[in-house]
Amino acid sequence: MMRFILPFIVFVALSGFLYVGLHLDPHEVPSPLIGKAAPPFNLPQLHDPAKNFSPEQMKGKVWLLNVWASWCVSCKEEHPILVQLAGKHIVPIYGLDYKDKSADAQATLNGGGDPYTLTVSDADGRIGIDYGVYGVPETYVIDKQGIIQYKQIGPITHQNLSEKILPLVAELEKRS
Repeated sequence: MMRFILPFIVFVALSGFLYVGLHLDPHEVPSPLIGKAAPPFNLPQLHDPAKNFSPEQMKGKVWLLNVWASWCVSCKEEHPILVQLAGKHIVPIYGLDYKDKSADAQATLNGGGDPYTLTVSDADGRIGIDYGVYGVPETYVIDKQGIIQYKQIGPITHQNLSEKILPLVAELEKRS
């Protein structure tokens, strides 16, 4: 009888972990970068590869870094929302084109509107690794000091934009 109790206890414990795991939201994966300086980079701009962009240029401003790609279906889903947001001029949106071909990225932006103040190309994905990108799209809210304050995993929706991102941007704008 005793030899059946230990396997039964292990089975119950594993079942409990599986039950809890199935109810977790993959969009709520905590980022170790929250509260830390945005990783530095100096990448060529998509539309003008002779010019580079670095997050250092954004010191003193609240901004969004949106990691996207032309091959990403979810990115196409969030794209109209980003275009609307850009039209309101609430917060500058900078694009990080992730593991993509420049021609494909430019065609996507030319066809669906370009919500980005500018876009940089991360063709080999190294900067995405530094930012802990799980998959595209991902969006980071970065404060005036260059600190990552929020990470949105998955596409921006009207709901998470109005409930999380824009209130945080407004709060960060008030800070000196």
